[in-house]
Amino acid sequence: MIKIWILAANSGNATLFSADSPTAPLTELATFDNPDARAKQMDLVSDRPGRSFDSHGEGRHAMEVEVDPKKQEQIRFAKLIADRLEQGRVDNAFGRLVLVVAPMFLGLLRANFGAPLSALVSMELDKDYTALRPEELRARLPEQL
Repeated sequence: MIKIWILAANSGNATLFSADSPTAPLTELATFDNPDARAKQMDLVSDRPGRSFDSHGEGRHAMEVEVDPKKQEQIRFAKLIADRLEQGRVDNAFGRLVLVVAPMFLGLLRANFGAPLSALVSMELDKDYTALRPEELRARLPEQL
């Protein structure tokens, strides 16, 4: 029987579940927390942006950062989760992967998947079900995973 991993995630937290069969209940494997996703941007930045001079004239302007610090934390969190899933793939811990991920975070997560891990994704549900208990989450998934 192929073991199935189910990931319920958003940019602030994630829970990894397993199911021994397509109709089995979910068992919690691991939880991930990203408190920086809930932090205010001013708490993530140490100081004000740098200043630059105009090439002509005497104007000065604040320099913008390339990536918003809050977005950078979400990218870091997505990489952390993807690395854990990749390790499970390498260890043959699962044969199929179901993603139940908030829409805004799903793209960041997918961007960190290699081709072998992406090939194991059997279903994607772009919903934020991170607050649900395992039995409630299972009830919202198809009967056959």
